Amino acid sequence: MPLHFTEQELAERRKKVTTELQSRRLAALLIFRQESMYYLTGYDTTGYSQFQCLYLGADGRMVLLTRSADLRQARLTSVIEDIRIWVDSADSNPGQNLWDILDEQECRGQRVGVEMEAWCLTAARWEQVKAAIDGHCELEDCSELVSQFRLIKSGAELEYVRRAASLADDALAAAHRLAKAGTPEQEVLAGMHSAVFQGGGDYAASRYIIGSGDNALMVRNFTGYRNLEDKDQLQLEFGGAYRHYHSCLMRTILTGEAGAQHRAMHSACCEALQACKEAAQPGSTFGDIFNAHADALDRAGFGEHRLNACGYSLGALYPPTWMDWPMIFRDNPTVVEPNMVIFMHMILLDWDRRLAMSVGDTVVITADGSETLTKMGTDLVVN
Repeated sequence: MPLHFTEQELAERRKKVTTELQSRRLAALLIFRQESMYYLTGYDTTGYSQFQCLYLGADGRMVLLTRSADLRQARLTSVIEDIRIWVDSADSNPGQNLWDILDEQECRGQRVGVEMEAWCLTAARWEQVKAAIDGHCELEDCSELVSQFRLIKSGAELEYVRRAASLADDALAAAHRLAKAGTPEQEVLAGMHSAVFQGGGDYAASRYIIGSGDNALMVRNFTGYRNLEDKDQLQLEFGGAYRHYHSCLMRTILTGEAGAQHRAMHSACCEALQACKEAAQPGSTFGDIFNAHADALDRAGFGEHRLNACGYSLGALYPPTWMDWPMIFRDNPTVVEPNMVIFMHMILLDWDRRLAMSVGDTVVITADGSETLTKMGTDLVVN
């Protein structure tokens, strides 16, 4: 069985969740997030594009409801023993199948938690669930219940994060080597992905962001590529992934020469990033990290060019995104704790001058501060 964690560690994670369920007087949790299923059982699949749900009772009982295509996947990658199949047909109603499980587990009349924040739980599917359960159980949004435990990484998880960080460094080294005038963006992108896979890594949960020229200001993945020009800016946001754990970086590489404004923007981003790392200490908040970012960029005269968020937690994530809860934004009260993994990105977008500059690192929170995972540094690279 290709488990990436010991059965004991998985059992300890589930115990924390069931203890929380008992303290909230919830009979069970309906788990729809693939990340939560992976975290608690090892179950590893892309089948969450369709309806599936893991029932976790306060007594520790587990029942997975999924499709036939994922039956073997669940058996081979998880510790789940009770797997139920809903059958594909024109009149399929997995919501009713789910209620049958709840009824069987004596949840009628009980309070049941639900992971509402989940990609596979579309509005249409949620309506099926509600219609089947309506009046039989009291449903409560518990989207954060497992996520709060996923925030603090175990030693085994941090080993995977560090492996991901090494892969991200390999990808950045490839970009430094390839990002030259005349080079197609696809060639840079291919080199970065190749470095990760050749290093033993996995698919990242997000698509890499790459854009040059005016496209560098979009800081989003999009279709359509161009060749780098003699004097250009290449925006990159990417990450190494290992066993679904991520470590991300953000950099802007220049070709030809670096103008005074680009250099000033880079200096401001580096100062802001350092301020954020210093603010990220146990007992501080995610809002404090944002304030460090905003204050530094405002003092440098770039307040109008910064964004309203500057990072987020990282962990074991599945597509479509490696962004985990919580984000770094103003007044976010989430307290920073040791063994959190946080990606901080400083982004400046000057639309009038068509200039972009970004610097971002992943850190692990330690007992008295933060540890930067990349070994590549933040020097401005001009090819």
